[in-house]
Amino acid sequence: MKFIFSLLLLSLPTCAIAVAAEQRNFVFILVDDLGKMDMSGEGSKFHETPNIDAIANSGMQFSNGYSTCQVCSPSRASILLGTYPARHGITDYIGASSGTAWKRNDRVLPSAYNHSLPLADTTLAEAMRMGGYKTFFAGKWHLGGEGSFPEDHGFDINIGGHHRGSPPGGFFAPYNNPKMDNGPPGESLPIRLAKETAAFIEANKDEKFFAYLSFYSVHAPIQTSQELWKKYQKKAIDHGLVTDRFKFDRTKAVRQVQDNPIYAGMMESLDTAVGIVMKQLTDLGLEENTVVIFTSDNGGVSSGDAFATSCLPLRGGKGRQWEGGILQPYYIHVPQVTKAGSTNPTPVTGTDFYPTILELAGLPLKPKQHIDGVSLLPLLNGGDIADRDLFWHYPHYGNQGGEPSSIIRSGNMKLIHYYEDGRDELYNLVDDVGEQTDLAASQGQIAKSLRKKLDQWLAQTNAKIPVADSRFNATAKASQLKSSSSGQLKGLESRHANYLKPEFKPNATWWNSLIPKD
Repeated sequence: MKFIFSLLLLSLPTCAIAVAAEQRNFVFILVDDLGKMDMSGEGSKFHETPNIDAIANSGMQFSNGYSTCQVCSPSRASILLGTYPARHGITDYIGASSGTAWKRNDRVLPSAYNHSLPLADTTLAEAMRMGGYKTFFAGKWHLGGEGSFPEDHGFDINIGGHHRGSPPGGFFAPYNNPKMDNGPPGESLPIRLAKETAAFIEANKDEKFFAYLSFYSVHAPIQTSQELWKKYQKKAIDHGLVTDRFKFDRTKAVRQVQDNPIYAGMMESLDTAVGIVMKQLTDLGLEENTVVIFTSDNGGVSSGDAFATSCLPLRGGKGRQWEGGILQPYYIHVPQVTKAGSTNPTPVTGTDFYPTILELAGLPLKPKQHIDGVSLLPLLNGGDIADRDLFWHYPHYGNQGGEPSSIIRSGNMKLIHYYEDGRDELYNLVDDVGEQTDLAASQGQIAKSLRKKLDQWLAQTNAKIPVADSRFNATAKASQLKSSSSGQLKGLESRHANYLKPEFKPNATWWNSLIPKD
């Protein structure tokens, strides 16, 4: 009998043995508007992120890890539901105008969309709670208002999650957050959220827990302390000042350089916060049975908002249809399973977290719920998964210059279909990571084949397609673009150069970051 049992153990995958031997806990870290190239481990020469880099280096990095949308609410819903935005219906950030309520002069009307996470669906948190896990949420929610908060979708504890997409009081106390008590004046929001998460972990160290830390960082408004600004202001000067930080790309200016000392300070605070949580796991002896996942909801803000970072060599950023808007840091650390420092090139996406976490937890999968996701356990174990296409649907205009479009990635090829004029763009992402050479004309058969597959998927998911706006004035639009392309660059250059001047001071209190001395 012992011999037979030993053979059975040998036949089980490593992950199955690990689940049988010890109960896994989970820490899921989601950052808001974090660009793929914002970490020092991904190549940033300006930002300093040793704690985030340590997560990447301890587990598996997915070099083709994607969010399901270029803006926040849709991709956040996909993580919790395991379905694409076209299917769950939250296709834009909640609060954006659509239909005839859209007041800009544009060719099409943004499609209507759902404004809250559907209560009929079983979220990842609900599935984990049903599996005996204590569930915790801290930070940004932005998936509905009253009746659709984290506590309504499977989280036992909610600290800071409500309807707003940005922190109502900024990144320093007082926070003015209806779901979180204010801290002492000048307390840092990411540090506070990390400490709340660490406290939850300690309180539940003897239980099974699923902690979901959803930072408001590094979303606008960009704010840091005077001390951190000074550190990175000096670093930018030491690196050598530039005078051409921006270029105009089709609809809006795009940042080309990482030298924003305010944003760099935010990045350091975020990294410090991540370190607090990771240290707590180590101090409590939980690092060997806790899965840690780290990702972002969409690309970095290189256009619009605060024009805070550069996503190069990726084109675009948050809100845009190119890789800068959808390619994310995507790190999974599974103790005793993932090989430290391993990299996997398989294209994966936000819908895959749901089935992956369930399988790692030894819980039954819910294929009717996470229909658009697959478990990544074979990849984490060093194997493969079946080839598949990935899809995106964003029938809206992004505040950052994005255009209404749908996307398919099939192998190395990516096709973007635009709703304003029906054109297609085709890129080879291996040969052309910056998406500079449109192959739609020269490789027409591939473009035609991918467009057919994309159209079939859109029909299958009942995706809502934008329609023409009868109010559109083409002459006025051309004038607007011309004015924007010439005037916007000058103003941005002046404002961002000012961040690096020794006398720079945003206001009297540095966003309340100067803690009063007793």
